[in-house]
Parts: sequence; structure tokens; C-alpha cells
Amino acid sequence: MKQRKLGQTGPQVGAVGYGAMSFTDFYGPTTDAQSARVLDACVDLGVTHIDTANAYGMGRSETVIGDWLKQRGGPSPFTIATKVGITRDPGQRFNNSPEHLQQALDASLSRLGVEAIDLYYVHRRDTRFEIEEVTEALAGFVKAGKVKAIGYSEISPSSLRRAHAVHPIAAVQSEYSLSTRAPDLGLIQTCAAIGASLVAFSPVGRSLLTDHPYQAGDVEALPWMKANPRFNEPNLSANLAYNAKFRALAADLGVAAASLAIAWVLHRGEHVLAIPGTRSVAHLAELTAGAELELTAKICAGIEEVLPVGWAHGDRYGDSQWVGPERYC
Repeated sequence: MKQRKLGQTGPQVGAVGYGAMSFTDFYGPTTDAQSARVLDACVDLGVTHIDTANAYGMGRSETVIGDWLKQRGGPSPFTIATKVGITRDPGQRFNNSPEHLQQALDASLSRLGVEAIDLYYVHRRDTRFEIEEVTEALAGFVKAGKVKAIGYSEISPSSLRRAHAVHPIAAVQSEYSLSTRAPDLGLIQTCAAIGASLVAFSPVGRSLLTDHPYQAGDVEALPWMKANPRFNEPNLSANLAYNAKFRALAADLGVAAASLAIAWVLHRGEHVLAIPGTRSVAHLAELTAGAELELTAKICAGIEEVLPVGWAHGDRYGDSQWVGPERYC
């Protein structure tokens, strides 16, 4: 697996990591045993960066990882990132108070069974607190030895610069793929300027950049997807038509569509990493194969021809899903 630095001072991790939201039933039913098999496959495939959050399955994802580490024994093969800030408190979707961050951190450490979190993100901004105040709280966790590095998810370049002025920000997590290219308009550049990694989640467009995209029947069984504009008609049919063109291009190159999509993300900069998620070991192999693809100018031009900038029909989030992420373009 190709290696890249996670943050200004490391560690080196596989360019393709794993997004452990798939250890919950968010994208379809799964079992803890199935998730354990995926973690086994991560080790075999050279995936060393695991990303989770306390909100994934209300702690289930972290618990699955912690149980797997305990059963395996010995030093962890993973650099583990987790996130905080989304709550289920009535009337308060996000909480960035120092007290909440501390309580949530201790709970995550307990579920994961580790002494320190390698990378601790604020999952969503709570506008009651200035980002400088939140960053100071995170920096305190680093000083206390409970966190090794800090980051933010779904923030704007301007917020990133403000936070970095308080304490080094190791990484920013953002949706980034051939179907969601907003980070090209300032976020990738700002991350590079301050030495932060851009960690791309949903790098295969929630299936729209794979050989097996969700169909209308699949979406009906997934509440979050059902509320997403890109997976509702007439947008879904239009997006599937573009998917067919991309699949054909990948097939002509002799690779899986998911591999090509991952390769494109990694090609955007040496500071860019991808964290796709899947419940399938076979699909995980397709995803990680993207780290080994070298894209020529001709291949990139072919990708741009079948998926021109702005091709995706529908917004990446519905109205309720847009609450929390910072828009900046």
C-alpha cells in the first residue's frame, strides 16, 4: 500500500484508509462478525488508518473496533481517528462545549480500549462556541496525552485557518470525490498551505462511482439515502446514466470503477487520503487497489470527458443533512 503522512508530523499511513460508519447499519444491515472480517482484511491489504466516530451507531462502531483490538492482542496495527460533536440530546444536535468534548473523549477511549486517540476530530461545529475556544479545548487533550493530533470535519478554509492559528490542525475531513468537488475551491489549497491532510470521505460517491451503484429499490430501505437529493428521481436516473459511462471507461482500462475513483482522489495531491467504507471484503480490495493506479494525463482527460465538473444531478445533501457542515462556495 502506498504510504502518505497523516498531518504535519506523521504518522505514515496507507493512502487508502477505512471509514467505519459501515460497521453500523447506516448503509445496510451488518453484523459485528462481518465487521471483524473487514478489519482482518484491512490488515491483509495494508490499510492502517481507521476512521470512526462516537455517533456511528451510538458507539457501536468504536466498540466493534475496540473488541477486535482486544481479541487480537498486542500493539494496534491501526492509526485510529474518531470524532465528537454530534449528539442525540433533545433540541441540541451538536455540542462542542469543553465539558462535552471531555466526557465524549473518555467514553471513546473506553470503547476503543486505547490510552490515546491518534487523531481526534470535531465532527460538526457548534456555533455557540468560537472555533478558537474549541481548538483550545482540543489542544488541552493533546497536552494531557489523551490525543495525539486534532482535526475538524466539514469546515471551511477560513475556519481552518482560524483553528490552525491556535494549534496545529493535522487533518480536515471532507466529502470529496468525482461527484463532490467543492474542496477544490479552497480547502485542498488551505490544507496544503498549513501542512494538514485532506481526508476524503465518500470518495466513491456513496456508490455512484462504483460498478454496483444503488438502485431505486436499494434507496427505499435506507432512510438517510432516501432523503439525499442525488438518490431521488429524476436525479438518480440521470446520475446512473453518468455512472454507466464511468464504468465503461474503467472497464476499458481493465480496472474496477471504484479503483479508478479512488485513484482520482489520491491524484489530487500528496496530502490527500481516502477513507472509503464498505461491508464487503471483495469491495475493500477494489477500493485499496486504487492506491496502486498511476493516472496519466490521458486517463485524467478521459475521466473528465465522461464526468465533467458539475455532472452530478442534485445537491450532495438534503436540507436537514446540510445542518452542521460549513458552506464556503
